[in-house]
Amino acid sequence: MKISILVEGPTETAFKPHLTAFLKARLAGRMPKLDFVPQNGRIPKEDKLRRTVENLLRGREPADAVMALTDVYTGTQDFQDAADAKAKMYSWVGQNSRFYPHVAQHDFEAWLLPYWDEIKRVAGSRRTAPSGPPEKVDHNQPPSYRIKEVFLAGSKGRAYSKVRDANTILQNKDLSVAAAKCPELRAFLNTILQLCNGQPI
Repeated sequence: MKISILVEGPTETAFKPHLTAFLKARLAGRMPKLDFVPQNGRIPKEDKLRRTVENLLRGREPADAVMALTDVYTGTQDFQDAADAKAKMYSWVGQNSRFYPHVAQHDFEAWLLPYWDEIKRVAGSRRTAPSGPPEKVDHNQPPSYRIKEVFLAGSKGRAYSKVRDANTILQNKDLSVAAAKCPELRAFLNTILQLCNGQPI
């Protein structure tokens, strides 16, 4: 099984080893080949997304399935929420049973918020976690902004690096902890598990 995953950029690519570790523990003998395909900042829209998906399914080493992972917060007004983003990606690609759109609401860093103690440790901060479910953190100041603030105000006095620090925060962490608090992450993980005949979480 080969699964191509369209991602926005390097932050999501840094997620790959942690996703792989999570899946290996649950898919013994059925582990898929995960092909992360960065899109230089955001997932394509409309006909470009359809062509990208079709090319991955028909290429020299075709994928068995294509997933897309976008943020709701893209710096534009394209998506109102996760449901709207998924519906639009479905409509852009058209009838294709091997395409699975997913969304990080509001951005990828929402999936880091359940590891707030680690964020504080890496940043050298004592700031309390944002209130409420991680994927409900305010759209006008999404999780990535909150984490940036923690780093800038922390004792280590440095900027948050999406790739470096996301990787450090997730090191040796069980993704099921975040999935329990983040329904969109749980849906993303369950799509892969079910495609590989694994037990959903």
